[in-house]
Amino acid sequence: MKLGIPVESRDGETRVAATPETVKKLVAAKHEVLVEAGAGIKSSIPDDAYEAVGARVSFAAEVYGVDAVLKVRAPSAEERSLMRSGAVVVGMLNPFDADNTAAMAAHGLTAFALEAAPRTSRAQSMDVLSSQANIAGYKAVLMAANTYQRFMPMLMTAAGTVKAARMLIMGAGVAGLQAIATAKRLGAVIEASDVRPAVKEQIESLGAKFLDVPFITDEEKEIAQGIGGYARPMPVDWMRRQAELVHERARQADIIITTALIPGRKAPILISEDTVRAMKPGSVILDMAVDQGGNCPLSESGKTVIKHGVHIIGEGNLAALVAADASALYARNLLDFLKLIINAEGGLVINREDDIVAGTLLCSGGEVLRK
Repeated sequence: MKLGIPVESRDGETRVAATPETVKKLVAAKHEVLVEAGAGIKSSIPDDAYEAVGARVSFAAEVYGVDAVLKVRAPSAEERSLMRSGAVVVGMLNPFDADNTAAMAAHGLTAFALEAAPRTSRAQSMDVLSSQANIAGYKAVLMAANTYQRFMPMLMTAAGTVKAARMLIMGAGVAGLQAIATAKRLGAVIEASDVRPAVKEQIESLGAKFLDVPFITDEEKEIAQGIGGYARPMPVDWMRRQAELVHERARQADIIITTALIPGRKAPILISEDTVRAMKPGSVILDMAVDQGGNCPLSESGKTVIKHGVHIIGEGNLAALVAADASALYARNLLDFLKLIINAEGGLVINREDDIVAGTLLCSGGEVLRK
């Protein structure tokens, strides 16, 4: 099969869908791999590194005109126009963007959205959300620490003692747990919150204190379990009680990192303007959910702003700031997925009885399959 690796055209996107490590394996499997010139530059991969493992460096029109295009983000209208009807595109295609899915279907593409893979043991090696969120949680702490104008750890010096920074992490999914681990290594005192009681043990095992909002009703307990590892929108009264607790803890925090996302929905507001107003001057908020509306209404995508004396960092694509490792992990996820849809002879095989294939397949043959 002829595979294309293009340059990612979206602003701020530095990752690439294949690395020399994965290209070497694709070539060994008898695939012809075309890489657009400069595709890996922002991930510290020069063109000759791809050529050294058997890829051919080419131009955009040829790279997009192949049997299957491997991408990080969904193709733009211009990129779709370069693809032939019947071609396959694999990437993080945002299955909740109905307009984009419809456009790909109308163009005759067979599209697989890797972030829609089920959260099962079998799919772990293809879990792009986890691999990228792990990097994002790490980078979030470093960015917040860089903006914070004090030390993170406690220091005892001849000039006196410096207190450790107090950090509050909202959301304990993969990104939040990695943020806890990274902040702990830097010496911060950490508290963490999540709607799912099941993560309490994980939070505490990493050295953070769990902020517990008790459940009053059976409905609250049931909703808090989440679906497939993801949080669900909580009842209004529980959110009110959580907001009161968060407000109190935020007043004492030096750094807050918010990671809370609900797939396909606007991010929940966790840090209100009143809470920001009550925080200490020089405090830092890093809002990882800014591109889905933000966990703080004062966040601005791609910007760091100062509101009420608090630095608010709005960065929704943190993994792209660690491009080399993010690309390496993503490329391995994608390589493992390709094994499900390409047979030993190099032909495309779409087995809709396979839960991973069926879960990721957005459209095929002009039909939108995921509503």
